[in-house]
Amino acid sequence: MSKHKDQEENELIEENNNQENSVKESESTENMSDNKQELTPEEKLAQEKDKFIRLFAEFDNYKKRTTKERLDQIKYSNKDMVEALLPVLDDFDRAIKELEKDDKSADALEGIKLIYNKLFNTLKEKGVSIIEVNPGDDFNIDLHEAITQIPAPDQNLKDKIVDVVQQGYLLHDKVIRYAKVVVGK
Repeated sequence: MSKHKDQEENELIEENNNQENSVKESESTENMSDNKQELTPEEKLAQEKDKFIRLFAEFDNYKKRTTKERLDQIKYSNKDMVEALLPVLDDFDRAIKELEKDDKSADALEGIKLIYNKLFNTLKEKGVSIIEVNPGDDFNIDLHEAITQIPAPDQNLKDKIVDVVQQGYLLHDKVIRYAKVVVGK
């Protein structure tokens, strides 16, 4: 019998809870409908129009961003190939400097220069350019990489480039290899 009584009490408690919940739901529905009734049709229209304009602007920005990303991806798609060819250009530069020291190798020097110019002009057509660096230029962290600092031989070269160790290159407007320089301190 006690089990039956407990079960009845539990059912009564559940019924009471259900009634309270339904009363709360009806009150919240009335509050919502009161809030909705407060808005005039013009205000609703203005809200919906504002939502539409914001959504349209967000979509337009998305289209512009993806288009720019796609163009950048195409523009810099050959970056890896160009980076792989930069050591070849360095080797050509070293070979030209060595051949210029020897008067007997004028023909070889001319041939090497022709091949170097052909390779460099091909890369130039693809958007590669040299970062121009000369001793005495200001050190620019966006274009140069300081590999060491030495005492400046002249007071004018303090915090300026003293020597260029390795040429730097740009692909369109992005640095693909920083110019390695020695800076005076």
